[in-house]
Amino acid sequence: MSIQLKRTSSMKNIRTALKAMVFEQGLKRALKCTLVTLTVAIPVTLTLTSASAMATQYSPNFKGTDMIEFINIVGKNLKKTIIVDPNVRGKVNVRSYDLLTEEQYYQFFLNVLEVYGYAVITMDNNVLKVIRNKDAKSSAIPLVSNKNPGVGDEWVTRVVEVKNVTVRELTPLLRQLSDQSGGGNVTNYDPANVIMLTGTSAVVNRLVKIIERVDKAGDHDVKIIHLKYATASEMVRIVEAMNKSKNGKSTTPTFLIPKIVADERTNSVIVSGEAKARARVVSLIQRLDKELKNSGNTRVYYLKYAKAEDLVKVLEGVSKSIKADVKGKINSRNRNNNSAVSIEAHESTNALVITAKPGMLRSLGAIIRQLDIRRSQVLIEAIIVEVFESDGMSLGVQWANKNAGFTQFNNGNVSISNVAAGAEAARSIPGTPGSTVTDVNGNITVNPPGNSTKGNYGLLATALGTVNGMMFGIMHNNWGAIIQAVSSDTNSNILATPSITTLDNVEAYFLVGSEVPIITGSTTGNNNSNPFQTVARQNVGIKLKVTPQINEGTAIQLNIEQEVSSVSGATGIDISISKREIKTTVMADDGSTVVLGGLIDEDVQESVQKVPLLGDLPIIGNLFKSTKNTKRKRNLMVFLRATIIRNGKVMDAISKDKYNFIRKDQIRKREEGLSLMDDSKLPLMHEWDDSLALPPSFDEYKKQSSTKPVANKASVEKVQEH
Repeated sequence: MSIQLKRTSSMKNIRTALKAMVFEQGLKRALKCTLVTLTVAIPVTLTLTSASAMATQYSPNFKGTDMIEFINIVGKNLKKTIIVDPNVRGKVNVRSYDLLTEEQYYQFFLNVLEVYGYAVITMDNNVLKVIRNKDAKSSAIPLVSNKNPGVGDEWVTRVVEVKNVTVRELTPLLRQLSDQSGGGNVTNYDPANVIMLTGTSAVVNRLVKIIERVDKAGDHDVKIIHLKYATASEMVRIVEAMNKSKNGKSTTPTFLIPKIVADERTNSVIVSGEAKARARVVSLIQRLDKELKNSGNTRVYYLKYAKAEDLVKVLEGVSKSIKADVKGKINSRNRNNNSAVSIEAHESTNALVITAKPGMLRSLGAIIRQLDIRRSQVLIEAIIVEVFESDGMSLGVQWANKNAGFTQFNNGNVSISNVAAGAEAARSIPGTPGSTVTDVNGNITVNPPGNSTKGNYGLLATALGTVNGMMFGIMHNNWGAIIQAVSSDTNSNILATPSITTLDNVEAYFLVGSEVPIITGSTTGNNNSNPFQTVARQNVGIKLKVTPQINEGTAIQLNIEQEVSSVSGATGIDISISKREIKTTVMADDGSTVVLGGLIDEDVQESVQKVPLLGDLPIIGNLFKSTKNTKRKRNLMVFLRATIIRNGKVMDAISKDKYNFIRKDQIRKREEGLSLMDDSKLPLMHEWDDSLALPPSFDEYKKQSSTKPVANKASVEKVQEH
């Protein structure tokens, strides 16, 4: 219903007339409406017409109105198409005592729905969708920006770029200010450092303002203080100690603690941070940077990692160079002053005692700090594999004739001459037969036969003792022959996995083997009696000598000497030692495996001995020659891996892995047991335990004894066991 009025000169009169007419029209309508229409107060639309403009105002008043009916009335008044979710229900109780414009009326509509837990989504075709708040964030909510951020309870999505803070830290704070359960959503995208906000325009705009307040670059102004008397690093240590409590933690808020850095090259202190905190630190540094009263000074430097004796020579050389540089710059008055520098090492405390002028102390102190650093360690693991293969084959025939001669070849194990001589010596010689004697009386006496002489089998045993393989002999009349066939096959496999840990630039040596005595000389006494021999012992086995050098980054330079040696046999003078050795310098990355080299020795030999002419005959010539073939192959491969250990955690992890490997191997052997001693228990290491169990104090022990005597007894036994 609309009522048109002409504009009067007095606005007061217009307002009075409007109120009267509204009351009159409302009374008439109330008399005509049914009981149902009495429960619904339809908003009244008033239109003011003037010469310049025409505006529509609304005075909404709803009491116990159904939510669907409320939405339909608003849609009809605003001439908008509204689609309502089936889950939308409820009663509306709201009243406005002011006249609202069309824009205010629409915002009033949004406010009511937001209070009752519903949202209005504006589509591109000017259609409105009324849904529940918790379903709004997954709908087609408009994406807004700074130019058109939206107003009131309109549902929008906005992407905010953050420049000075981290969105990962800012997002949890914003979520506490957003209704996450009601449909609002705050999420972040770390690669672009942006925050995506979803919710009503009022809430989103408030969060954007909070982000703008927080996302401000701090005061990063830098103040550089050039020190005249004090040392930059020592000054930084003193200032940082001012901001720490007894337990080592700072008692000042983080944003009020300025960042302090020492520049050793220019002996300056760089301070950055909040303006007032920065000014406070600068004032403190300037007050501490005062000249000492005496011209000389003595200071003690307690070293943490370096060795005091090693640094004395370095510092003495540096002090001489510094004095030589400033000698030409000082005047005669200063030249007469005592400028001696005293540098002494105290071995018991690993400390340096230096007496010098303040300027010299600052220079030497800076050098000490740069040299007294924790050095990294290197774990070197080597795998040494040596494979040796040897194959041999010999076949030969030797002939002999009692009256003519024999054939003999020295590439066999047995000579037919030695066998024939041994057989002849082993032959028994029969004794002389008994003789018959007749005396003068005619009596006949028969003498007994002589004893037979047994042969000597020693020579034959010596000859046959050298037989290797199979030997077959034939003897017929005055002819004899020996056929010998030998086949040999030798395989050996040596595997060693030595590992050693050493400091950077420190040589490490590893040996697994034995000491072998070797005669180096001999001296005879009088009449060549009681000869005196000098003996030296030589290490034989697997040797590893390495010096690591850690370069910039993760590269490691390794100076390596690898040797594998063994006693190969005896000679006429002494023993012989076979040795395989590698000396090289390689560059390896941290944790990578490098192959140092493969030493391959392959030897193939064939020896043929034969009787001239007869040995060349086809087929039959094999009876007059001896053939021997040998093949030997030796392969040595060395693999090496270097791992940098920069802190104790890495060392502890490596030690734990090695310890557990040995322990698991012991468990495996214990489970297998011994074949002849099933009930025997093999030794087993304890489990790895990083914690150190200390015995309780007297008071704690007394207190535990009074409360839990049994448990305390067990704990004491456990402590004693550890």
